[in-house]
Amino acid sequence: MTRLRNLLFSQTFWVTVEELQSKEYFKDYILMLKDCPFCTISDAQDSERIIFESPYFFSIWDGFPVSKGHALLISKQHLASFFDLSIEQREDAMTALEKLKAHIHAEYAPDGFNIGINDGPAAGQTVPHLHIHLIPRYVGDINDPRGGIRWVLPAKAEYWSK
Repeated sequence: MTRLRNLLFSQTFWVTVEELQSKEYFKDYILMLKDCPFCTISDAQDSERIIFESPYFFSIWDGFPVSKGHALLISKQHLASFFDLSIEQREDAMTALEKLKAHIHAEYAPDGFNIGINDGPAAGQTVPHLHIHLIPRYVGDINDPRGGIRWVLPAKAEYWSK
């Protein structure tokens, strides 16, 4: 038996893959669970990475952190875009993001944060499951942090010198 996070109904349940495969309406769901790295996160296997859960999101330490304390806030429901969230889900995301910030600040004491969402392939989204990066920043981690997120398009980042 496998413990799977039921992203359709935000529940966790025990089920065999064979049971799910026998249900016609679960075929697309199974494909999603098998292929999406966030849909396959389980409480038992990934408990050391899971920081906390909210009604619509859970947070984990990033598997490929760009700084000490880099974390992800991940939608429990398999949605690709931030713009697919309901108002209630967006409110929960902001509350959870604040809680995640407090947790990271208490553990790592960063000097600032970058908050990032890669929404769509053109924006660099490689996992088509909504997740928000909360990246702690530290004085001296780069020579000149001005422009922050603008550096995703380097030719347009340095607006202050134009």
